Amino acid sequence: AWRCWGLERNRSWMMTEHEEIATALQLYFDGLYEGDQEKFERIFHENAHLYFHADGAVSDWPRKDYFERIANRASPASQDLARRDRIVFIDVSDDGTAYAKVECQMPPRYFTDYLTLLRDGGRWRIISKTFSTVVREE
Repeated sequence: AWRCWGLERNRSWMMTEHEEIATALQLYFDGLYEGDQEKFERIFHENAHLYFHADGAVSDWPRKDYFERIANRASPASQDLARRDRIVFIDVSDDGTAYAKVECQMPPRYFTDYLTLLRDGGRWRIISKTFSTVVREE
């Protein structure tokens, strides 16, 4: 939710980079849960890639391939799966580069995502995603 910080000491009236990134990450979480391509197009940079380790090898998906996978699967929302999104941390290097570790789930799959973000056209966008998955029954 938007909060005005203008009256607090040592804070500007504008959102901090961390707040802006947290807002962008909410778009990412919503896109994942809803399977919403439009939200993914807004948060993922056109040159974004996804990386993961499986069967002893590193895999690389360009954004287009990832979007196809999302479009061809039932969304967690349509399956009424439990939702638990969490930002573990956000590290801002400068006014245009940041890194975030997040967790999300599509039971029985639980994900840890490492997201590199760049400010592009005044907004934060994911340029790379490296993720791991754990499958467990709870």
